[in-house]
Amino acid sequence: MDAGDVAPTNDVALLRAVGLSVAFGGVQALRRVDLEVGTAEVVGLIGPNGAGKTTFIDAVSGFLPAIGQVILDGQEVQRLAADKRARRGLVRTFQSAETFAPLTVTEHLLAATESGGLGRALLDLVLPRRGARPDMGWVLDELGLGAVADRYPDDLSYGQRKLLDLARALVTRPRVVLLDEPAAGLDTTETAELAGLLRSVRARGIGVLLVDHDMDLVLEVCDRVYVLDFGRIIASGTPDAIRSDPAVIDAYLGATP
Repeated sequence: MDAGDVAPTNDVALLRAVGLSVAFGGVQALRRVDLEVGTAEVVGLIGPNGAGKTTFIDAVSGFLPAIGQVILDGQEVQRLAADKRARRGLVRTFQSAETFAPLTVTEHLLAATESGGLGRALLDLVLPRRGARPDMGWVLDELGLGAVADRYPDDLSYGQRKLLDLARALVTRPRVVLLDEPAAGLDTTETAELAGLLRSVRARGIGVLLVDHDMDLVLEVCDRVYVLDFGRIIASGTPDAIRSDPAVIDAYLGATP
């Protein structure tokens, strides 16, 4: 470890990526990346555009083939498809707020919890099955979506659609959630609300990997931060250590804070 490196705050690595590498033809997008997220910990992954941040999320979540190991709660999941990783508690969001116009907010959450996916959820609207529906109240309340639970995506603000994407991940009660640019497009008030939400998610014992270009958000809410540049981890440590790391300033921050 470098001088600024720190272990997970609870000394338990819930998610570990070990030697993760991805190549596109002759281009090495990730180069033996090691990263850990502990239980009830928010970990940041930052870096310039093209550094490989989304590629890392794609590889860890199973959307992209990779060399190396992905270990969730002590179990190797690298050979599992994305849906199987999700069922084990490793879920992710996407940069764009993807929604389905015919579904309300509540129906989006139902679809996320259905093992049969969207098709099963749509069928349930016509021929409901017996049995209790998943507990979605805590997610709707936590994300402030309760008042719009019966609305359709076109009736939501951009910020609410971004929250809906996060709600779909959280309603599955994941062990770890990988967030790809959740603050993109949010205003100052919405970003502050997102910061509070991330603290609440951490308090529920969920591990969070946060990829975002909003450095104020990352340095405020994260317990530890990794810095990626040209597919390599060039630094890791506490937010205070990252702020003053010369390699990070040179590669990403651009000036001494």
